[in-house]
Amino acid sequence: MNMAAKIELIDDICRKARILPVITIAREEDILPMADALAAGGLCTLEITLRSVHGLTAIRQLRRERPELCVGAGTILDKAMLAEAIDAGAQFIVTPGCTAELLEAGCDLDVPLLPGTSCASDIMLGYALGYRRFKLFPAEVAGGVAALKAFAGPFGNVRFCPTGGVSPDNLKSYLALPNVMCVGGTWMLDSAWIKSGDWAAVEQASREAMALT
Repeated sequence: MNMAAKIELIDDICRKARILPVITIAREEDILPMADALAAGGLCTLEITLRSVHGLTAIRQLRRERPELCVGAGTILDKAMLAEAIDAGAQFIVTPGCTAELLEAGCDLDVPLLPGTSCASDIMLGYALGYRRFKLFPAEVAGGVAALKAFAGPFGNVRFCPTGGVSPDNLKSYLALPNVMCVGGTWMLDSAWIKSGDWAAVEQASREAMALT
């Protein structure tokens, strides 16, 4: 798949998602009920991070048992993790930052890679290889809405998925920007709800989040 096709695919994924829940699985038994609660609330595109030992298991299980969902892998730090995520069936890849190794590897993938950035230099590294879609991370720390407005000047054909500090309070401000295609967040996955198995609360928070889009 060439870069133009991958840009078109990530655009389609993000356009349908609007909000990308960033999920770290603490218990294997949470995988299906958590995904079902998010989907019931309208969040059907999921970024499963590899921050826990259950990340790859979750990707495999969701691809097998919830094929209607779009499941990607996040927190990919090197080529070994990238290979594991692809082998598990990830439909898209998200990284927290840019390295030459990962950017170059992403050019050869048959799924889109959304590299993380917090500065113009990283954008230029990716841009030189054909990337036009990035994750701004950590969004609020990196300048938030103001940074995205500034990036729109020199990078007029680049679009972003801001993640990190996005919440119901600032969600609309991000989505109103022309160079924002979707946002990532965790607020609909409150740790107390997850720990107690309060999936109804997760569903309700997801539904309320989607109502803001």
